[in-house]
Amino acid sequence: MTRPFALVLALVAASAGPAGPAGAQAAKNYTPADVHFVAGMIGHHAQAIQMAGWAPSHGAGPSVRVLCERIVVAQNDEIVFAQRWLKEHGEYVPPADPRGHIMQGMDHPMLMPGMLTPEQMAQLDSARGPEFDRLFLTFMIQHHQGAITMVRQLLAVPGAAQDGPIFRFASDVNVDQTTEINRMTLMLNDLKRSSQ
Repeated sequence: MTRPFALVLALVAASAGPAGPAGAQAAKNYTPADVHFVAGMIGHHAQAIQMAGWAPSHGAGPSVRVLCERIVVAQNDEIVFAQRWLKEHGEYVPPADPRGHIMQGMDHPMLMPGMLTPEQMAQLDSARGPEFDRLFLTFMIQHHQGAITMVRQLLAVPGAAQDGPIFRFASDVNVDQTTEINRMTLMLNDLKRSSQ
């Protein structure tokens, strides 16, 4: 064997990475908890989008409408990210169902933390004007707190959220939802003061 040929073989072998099961496992830098979190956020966000989408038809006030527009845009973008990440990793991509997370092989949705029950959704859907604003803010605070719970559950699993995009996604959800909870709490307090 000539030296240049041996050098080329060595370089090709090195660039291919470790062979066998250890090499295949090293390429998978995410956990089942990461998959559950990302997949669960699809249904979770879908419900928030449905709730926020009612603002124009339910007589929401101007500040609630602006908040709702932001929620729709941000959470649509995050659903697209989650669907793409799952697809790229060969994982099941659940539908964006506002009723909850639909796991592979299941027919009925599962409510993720903070998600509204069908009764709460019906209550919000029947509200109009200031009552819609009050219920929307109350329920969306609950909804966002659930998303933060999902992030905490993810981070509590050893080895989870080590994949860069998943860590960033979880961090963004945590920061964005916390910021919006603070904003919505102030808005809700203003609403309560103005109705007295």
